[in-house]
Amino acid sequence: MDNELKFNREVFVIPAIIVFSIWFIYWVEIQFGFNFNKFGIYPRTFKGFKGIFLTHFIHSNTNHLFNNSVPLFVLISSILYFYRDIAYKVLFFGTIITGLLTWCFARESYHIGASGVVYMLFSFVFFSGIIRKHYRLVALSFIIIFLYGSMIWYVLPIKEGISWEGHLSGFMVGVFFSLLYRNKGITIEEYQFSRTEFDDMFDEDGNFLPKKKEEIKVE
Repeated sequence: MDNELKFNREVFVIPAIIVFSIWFIYWVEIQFGFNFNKFGIYPRTFKGFKGIFLTHFIHSNTNHLFNNSVPLFVLISSILYFYRDIAYKVLFFGTIITGLLTWCFARESYHIGASGVVYMLFSFVFFSGIIRKHYRLVALSFIIIFLYGSMIWYVLPIKEGISWEGHLSGFMVGVFFSLLYRNKGITIEEYQFSRTEFDDMFDEDGNFLPKKKEEIKVE
């Protein structure tokens, strides 16, 4: 329902904190000469398992970081505003499952970056709006596809050096959550007609039932 759409400071504060965190970690890495790539996901190895929880905060360069920061902020803000009741579940569990799928099926290489989360949120927001058929959510879906629709090509291995497996994992997880939570939050409710005296004038087959004289009241 529309009254569920209420502005709250967390719509901006939470994504700002998350984006600031990944920029801060990257600054620490550059400032002190660290290389955090080894904390990324390395598929099907015990040492690479920790990357499921850490990889989203690690980026290879400023261009990689910037390309993830803007859509990450926009998409997190979107789910916090339009899907407030389930936003944290989608963000937390979606992030973990995306990393886990990448760890299970990706190539043997270090996979780093928040791209998987971006694809998960993009997919969730787009398909949730289409499934729910609520005009505001459908409008949001079209805005998202207009802004970030070109990302869809990168779930395929079309560019060297990009973790398309992470992108595809995030995309599939987003579809899954959009179906899982399709009845949670804002949905279109079927209109319930209330029965009136006029309805009592007809039987179940639509035949007119005139009132008897004693039932007619004169005022």
